[in-house]
Amino acid sequence: MDAPPPGRLLARGTCRMLRHYDFACVTEFVPTPGLRVDVMALGPRGDLWIVECKSSRTDFTSDRKWQGYLDWCDRFYWAVDAAFPDDLLPADTGLIRADGFGAAILREAPAARLPGARRAALIRRLARHAAFRLQGLDDPPPGG
Repeated sequence: MDAPPPGRLLARGTCRMLRHYDFACVTEFVPTPGLRVDVMALGPRGDLWIVECKSSRTDFTSDRKWQGYLDWCDRFYWAVDAAFPDDLLPADTGLIRADGFGAAILREAPAARLPGARRAALIRRLARHAAFRLQGLDDPPPGG
C-alpha cells in the first residue's frame, strides 16, 4: 500500500491535535465555490478555524488562494513539518508544527470574528458536508 501524501499526513496530525481541544474537523472542505481548504475545524463554541497544510516551499509558493480563505474563518493557520522553512509564512497567521501522528500550535493565529450570518451558513454547510460524507461510508452514492 502506498504511503499517504505528505499533506494528508500533516492534516491527520493536525486533526488529531484539534480533536484534543474538542474541535471537529473536516478535511478537503469547500467553504465557497472556488476555494478548497485542507482542514476546516469547528470548535465547541462555534469557532471556525482553517488550517492549510504545506509540505514544501514549492507547495507554499504555488498557493495563490490562501488569502481568500481569511473571509471564511475566525482564525487561519498553516500546518507544516519540522523541515519547513517557517520564515516563508506570514507572521500574522497561525503556525502549527505537525506530522502524521500529532501537532502543536507554535504561534496562535489572530482572531477575526466572522459575521453571524456567514458563520451560521458556514456551520450548516459544514454539518451537511460531514453528514453526507459519513452517509457515503455506509451507502456510497451511485457512480462513486
